[in-house]
Amino acid sequence: MPAFRQVGEKQLPQEVVFMAWSPKRDLIALANRAGEVLLHRLANFQRVWSLPPNENTGKEVTALAWRPDGKILAFGLTDTKRIILCDVEKPESLHSFSVDSSITYMHWMEVTEESSVLTSFYNAEDESNLLLPKLPALPKNYSTTAKIFSEEKSDEIMKLLGDVRLNALVLGGSSGFIEIYAYGMFKIATVTGVAGSCRGLCLSSDLKSLSVITEIRGSSDSEAEITYFQLDTSLLSSYLPEVTRMARKFTHISTLLQYIKLSLTCMCEAWEEILMQMDSRLTKFVQEKNTTTSVQDEFMQLLLWGKASLELQALLMNQLTVKGLKKLGQSIESSYSSIQKLVISHLQSGSEALLYHLSELKGMALWKQKYESLGLDASGIEEAITAVGSFILKANELLQVIDSSMKNFKAFFRWLYVAMLRMSEDHVLPELNKVMTQKDITFVADFLTEHFNEAPELYNRKGKYFNVERVGQYLKDEDDDLVSPPNTEGNQWFNFLKNSTHLKESPLLFPYYPAKSLHFVKRQMEGVIDRCLQKPADVIGKSVRQAVCMCLYKTSQSEDSTPQLFKLPFLWNDKTSNIHYVLFTILENSISKIYILRRHTDTSRSVSNGILGVDFGSFLSNSINDSSDSRCYSCLDAHFYDDETVTVVLKESVEKEEKERVLAQLPLSSVYTDEDQDREFIWDSTKRLDEQNGEISTCTVFLENQWRVLENMKAQYVSVNGIRKVSCVLSSNLRHVRVFEMDVEDDGEVEEEEEEETTQIAAGEPDELNQSADNQDNVCSASAEELPDETEEHDSSLDP
Repeated sequence: MPAFRQVGEKQLPQEVVFMAWSPKRDLIALANRAGEVLLHRLANFQRVWSLPPNENTGKEVTALAWRPDGKILAFGLTDTKRIILCDVEKPESLHSFSVDSSITYMHWMEVTEESSVLTSFYNAEDESNLLLPKLPALPKNYSTTAKIFSEEKSDEIMKLLGDVRLNALVLGGSSGFIEIYAYGMFKIATVTGVAGSCRGLCLSSDLKSLSVITEIRGSSDSEAEITYFQLDTSLLSSYLPEVTRMARKFTHISTLLQYIKLSLTCMCEAWEEILMQMDSRLTKFVQEKNTTTSVQDEFMQLLLWGKASLELQALLMNQLTVKGLKKLGQSIESSYSSIQKLVISHLQSGSEALLYHLSELKGMALWKQKYESLGLDASGIEEAITAVGSFILKANELLQVIDSSMKNFKAFFRWLYVAMLRMSEDHVLPELNKVMTQKDITFVADFLTEHFNEAPELYNRKGKYFNVERVGQYLKDEDDDLVSPPNTEGNQWFNFLKNSTHLKESPLLFPYYPAKSLHFVKRQMEGVIDRCLQKPADVIGKSVRQAVCMCLYKTSQSEDSTPQLFKLPFLWNDKTSNIHYVLFTILENSISKIYILRRHTDTSRSVSNGILGVDFGSFLSNSINDSSDSRCYSCLDAHFYDDETVTVVLKESVEKEEKERVLAQLPLSSVYTDEDQDREFIWDSTKRLDEQNGEISTCTVFLENQWRVLENMKAQYVSVNGIRKVSCVLSSNLRHVRVFEMDVEDDGEVEEEEEEETTQIAAGEPDELNQSADNQDNVCSASAEELPDETEEHDSSLDP
C-alpha cells in the first residue's frame, strides 16, 4: 500500500512559477506565468479564489510568503517593484508598499523567544484601544482602493497587525538587496554587504542569525556561483523587547498613514468635475463677448438694477440654463457636505491617532538606555509630530473654506435662480419671491467682488480666467501654489504672530502653509515621517555583520530554463535547536547528489556546524542494476517537511527509457547517526565546495516504507507543510500537480476538522469566485480524464 494518500490531481492551464502551503490551514497559494495569484484547498485541489494581474499592482509575480498565522499572503511583483499583502478570506489587497529592487525571494518568520518582559507586553492590552476612539469605516460607495477600511464589523488595522508577537517579512532581491519588515509592514532593517541576487533567505526564530543564498554572476553569459552567507543579527535579538515595541508602533503609524491616504482619495472622488462648470462657462463668456464691460460689472448690474445685457442673458438662459443651475447647486451642496464629513470624521480622527502614536514613540526615544542603540531619534520624531500638526491645520483650513463656500454659493444660486426665472417669465414661487434685504445684497455683492474678478495670469497657468470654486484646489495632487489662497488680511492672530519675533520661531507652534494644497502638505508629512522612521532601519542594518561566506558551487547551463523560484538551495530554521539547514545538490557522475549544510544561529559557536552528503540506495523492487551501484537515484528537489524530516523528489539514474520518479521522506535520524561525522570536513575557503566535495562525509540511505512511486507523472518539484502533513508535487512542465496527505494513519480525526475549516472559507466566498473555480475545473477536465484510475477513486471519495 502506498505510504502517502493522494487526495487531488489537476492539469493547470498556466505554468506555475511558485507554490506555498499555508502554515495553519489546508490551503496552498500558487502564482502562475500569467501573473495570477490563486488559492486552492487540499481536497480535490479545488480553487477558493484567484487574484488576476492588474496595472496598479503588477503582472509578474516573483515571490510568495505566508504570514505565520496564515491570515495574510504576501507576494512580490518585479515589474512594479511592489509588495502586496492579501487577505486569505478574499482576494483583496490589505496593504502594499514599494521597494527599490525587484524581489526574488521572501521569507516570513515569527519570533519564538520568550522572556518575562515580552510576556507582559504580549498580555497587556494596547492602551491606544482604550484612549483613542475607533476609526470610522470609510464609505463603501467610493473606489475599491478604500475597501480595506470599509467593513463596519471588522477591525482592519488589527487584522493587518495580527498577533502582538513579533513577526518579520524578509525580502531579498537583485544586487544584494535585503530588507526586513516588522509585521510585514514597516521596514526595521536594511542589510548591506551581501553580493549577488538573492535565491534564499531564512531569519532564525531567535533573531540571532540571517542565512542568505545568493547567485553571483560575473557576466551575462558566464556561469553563476551559488554562495551561502551567514549574517550576525545579534542586535535584534539583544534588544528583542524594545524592537517588538518599536515595530508595533511603526506598523500602527504605517497603517494610519494608509488610512489617511484612502480618506483623502475618497474626498477627491467626492469632488466632481461638474463643480468646475461655472469657471469654464465664465471663461468662454469672456472670450466670446463683444462688450468691454467686465463679467463682474455685468453681474453687478443684474444684482442692483435687475437687468442683464443680451450677452449675459444668452449665457444664463442658453448655456447655463435654469435646470443646469439647479443641478449645479445640488452637486455643490452634496459634494461639499460629503467632503466636510470625511474631513471631520476620518481625516481628523486618523491624524489625531497618528499624533498619539508619534508622541508615544518620542517618549520611547527619550529612554536612550533602551532605544538609542536601535537608532530611534527624538528630534526626528519631533519633526514628524510637527508635520502632522501642519497637516491638521491645513485640514481645518479646508473645513473653513467649505463652510464659507457653501454659504456663499447658497446665497448666490438662490438670487441667480430667481433672476433667471424672471428672465424666462416663468412663475416664481412665493417663498422665492421675497424682497432681498440690504444684508443679502451686500453678501452677494461681496461674493461677486471676490470671486468674479478676471485674472489673465490665471489663464496662463490654468487656462481659465476665474476660480469661483475654491475647494477643488486643496485636493489637487500637485506642487503648484493654491490659485486662491485664504485671505489672512485683518486676521488678528496672523498680525500678532507677524509682529512677534519669538513666537514666530517657537517649536510650540505648528508651521502653516497657506499657499499649499492639502495633498502637498500630506505628501510633506509622509516624507518627514518616512525619514524619521528610516533611521532605525539604517542603524540596525549597519549592525549586521557577515559571519560566514561559503561559495558552494557553479550552476550548470541546463538550469537556465528552470524557474528561479524552484531552484535549490533550500533554507530551513530548526526552532528547537536553533540551527540553520541548507539543502543543495551537486552533479556528480550524472547524478544530482544532495548535501546538507548546518550552521548554528549563534555565530560565535561552532557546535552543530558541518556538512554531510546523502546517497540514496536502491529501494524499488523493479529497479534495474540493484547491486551494480548503491547510488541509484538523483535528487531533483528537496524541502524540509519538519525539523526531523526532509521530503525529496528522486529520479532513477539507471539506463531506462522511462525513469521512475519517487516522492520520499528522509528522516534526519537516518542521516545523522553519528553526531561527529559531519564535522570531519575541513573547509578550504579558497575553493568552491564542489571542488572539494570528495572529502565530505557521505551517508548512503536505504528508505524502507516512506516513499511512493509517482506513476504517469514527470515529477520535478515539491512543496510541503509538516504542520498540516501535506505535500504538492509539480511536474517538469509546471502544469501538472498532485496533492498528498503524508501521515494518513495518525491524523484521521484532525483531518476531518481541518477539511471543514477550509470548506467554510471556500463557502464564504462570493458566487462569482465559486463559478470561476468551476470554470477552472472545466478547462482542465479534458486533461483530468487522462489521469490514472487511482486518482479518480481518491477524488470521488473526498467530494464534499
